[in-house]
Amino acid sequence: MGNTSSKSGSGEEPVKTTLFEKEPSGITYRIPALIYLRHSRTFLAFAEKRSSPADQDAKILVMRRGTFKDDGSVQWSSSQELSTACLPNHRTMNPCPVYEKNNKTLFLFFICILGTTTEYRQIITGKNKARLCCVSSSDDGQTWSQARDLTESVIGETIHKWATFAVGPGHGVQLENGRLIIPAYAYYVPYRCCSFPIPFTVYPRALSVYSEDFGQTWYIGKMLRKKSCECEMAEIIDHEGRSHLYCNARNTGGHRCEALSENSGVYFDKPHIAPELVEPPSGCQGSVIGFPAPEFVPNDDAESKACGTSLLSPDTQTWLLFIHPTNKSSRRDMGVYLNRSPLHSSGWDRPRIIHGGPSGYSDLAYNGDKDQFSCLMECGKDSELEQIAFMSFTLNDVMQAGSKKDKKKR
Repeated sequence: MGNTSSKSGSGEEPVKTTLFEKEPSGITYRIPALIYLRHSRTFLAFAEKRSSPADQDAKILVMRRGTFKDDGSVQWSSSQELSTACLPNHRTMNPCPVYEKNNKTLFLFFICILGTTTEYRQIITGKNKARLCCVSSSDDGQTWSQARDLTESVIGETIHKWATFAVGPGHGVQLENGRLIIPAYAYYVPYRCCSFPIPFTVYPRALSVYSEDFGQTWYIGKMLRKKSCECEMAEIIDHEGRSHLYCNARNTGGHRCEALSENSGVYFDKPHIAPELVEPPSGCQGSVIGFPAPEFVPNDDAESKACGTSLLSPDTQTWLLFIHPTNKSSRRDMGVYLNRSPLHSSGWDRPRIIHGGPSGYSDLAYNGDKDQFSCLMECGKDSELEQIAFMSFTLNDVMQAGSKKDKKKR
């Protein structure tokens, strides 16, 4: 499992660096999470270490540290197990990091699930076996605190209405007003009969876990009023400086679910389907990130013809990037979508394919110093479970998605 790199034969895909690779013994690495710490020019890449690909065989979280060099390369440390991110007799899943700038504290949220209890069993019995936990670090992930079990203090009695729940997976976000946001979802039980959920009434709904005091205390927001599962969130600043929290969630039925919050994640209004963002039949996790809209759009022939050398997006100071498998039939062909008008539905451009082949879960990070994006993703030649790879690209790379050559290939 070294810093091996690969490049597609066409030369169109960004260079990949393998960070976690399936081992001959069957040990599999899944569920990537990525964060870039700008002040120390450090990437932290997280994943679950499993004894097999199955969810119930998750064991512990692992991490690799990447140092961003002046020449644009990233030097990666060896993998380490996060031994404090656990509870006795539980398995650790769904890494979700967020950095709090005021106190310079890195939080890593995750869930711990009792034994090998499956998600399906929790749903059919209505008996939750998941715990909401976090560890923190004041030295950019070099050392970590002991795990805090936040289930009772944050979720409280509401837990009895949930069959199970999880965070992320993927990164959280700190809003401009200082509020910390951890994306989450819960399988809500609307009706019970003899303590068991009524069949086919339990489905997931996205929500936020948030803190207004820089991570000392946490609360849960209200669930989306629409089926929505694993999610990520991004802050959108409009042209008048107002904040909107965007949620992009896994869904079934062939397309992603989107929603906006005007109160920093307490409640999300009017969740809707995103027609341009396709889902494979059973869905797949995806990642979204906000970034400052450029003053001038990079070289983009299609955009130039449409609106000249376009200036700032007329309604926001923020654009969005979303990464997800683009094949509607299976988890294949990882693509990056750009949204230049994120407060309007149907604002997504056609995707730029960055890995043609089996692709799964992913997470995005933005390097503001270099105006560069990086992602961590499950991918491979025959299966998306072969490796978790790191790659970087620019906005200009994404905006070249409309070439005739790409249209013929895809």
